[in-house]
Parts: sequence; structure tokens; C-alpha cells
Amino acid sequence: MITLSTLMNTHRAKEKVQRVGRGLGSKRGKTCCRGVKGDKARSGYKRRYGYEGGQLPLYRKLPCRGFSNARFRSEPVAINLSTIDKLFDDGEVVNIETLFIKGYLSRRQAVGGLKILAHGELNKKVSIEADEMSASAREKLEKKSISFSLRSV
Repeated sequence: MITLSTLMNTHRAKEKVQRVGRGLGSKRGKTCCRGVKGDKARSGYKRRYGYEGGQLPLYRKLPCRGFSNARFRSEPVAINLSTIDKLFDDGEVVNIETLFIKGYLSRRQAVGGLKILAHGELNKKVSIEADEMSASAREKLEKKSISFSLRSV
């Protein structure tokens, strides 16, 4: 329950901006707490994190450890049913090779295989050869009794 005693001020007063370089009586006069000379005293100075004044930085001294599969991962090329409907005619086969021929894919893209997604409608009788298929796409194809085969990788 809200009472007057539980109310709090949610608006904070603005912090006063400390103006620098405005004379000796301002606490931040003359050199403005930057010291004398050197990179840090100059305008436009930006600290380079990890830089140790020419010494070999710590992050370069530490050994590289572990393994990442990111270089070797191969993502499948996803294609929606609506795109298949636009690209293909009745009786054609939908697979990686025919997608190359139609100009939808490049050779580099198709390393991970082909995945069929369910966005849109497929109104043509085509046969589909894919590596993966979403559950909703499989359901749509089975409803329309369109033939498909999944290759096991």
C-alpha cells in the first residue's frame, strides 16, 4: 500500500558539470589535472587498451588455447516454399544443382546442404530433394501430397 511515508523522489538532481581550465581558484585550472607534457596531457589523446609502452603486451604473451569450430562449420542454405513456387514449374526437381542452374545459389553457399522452410505456399507439383526440412514445411508438403526426400548426411 502506498502511503506518504513510502513515497520516494525518483527524479535525481543533475550532477553539476565540472568546468576545467578556468583559473587557479576552480580546482581544475591551468593543466586541468592532466599533468605536464606527455601524450595524456594533449587534446585528442586516446588510450590504446593493451598497449604497454612498447613492451610486448600481456595478451600476446599468453598462449592461445582451446578450439573453435567456427572455421569449419557449414550452415545449410535455407529456401522458403514461396521462393520454390516462384522459381520452379510443375514437374521439376528442387535440389542444390537445380538452384545453381536457376541462379539462386553460388557454389560457396551450398556447402552445408539445403534446408526447406515453410514460409509461403507451394502450389506446384515439384519433387524436393533436401538435406533438412522444418517440421511445418514437412506438414505443408504432406497436406498437398508433394513428394520429397531427405538425404542423410
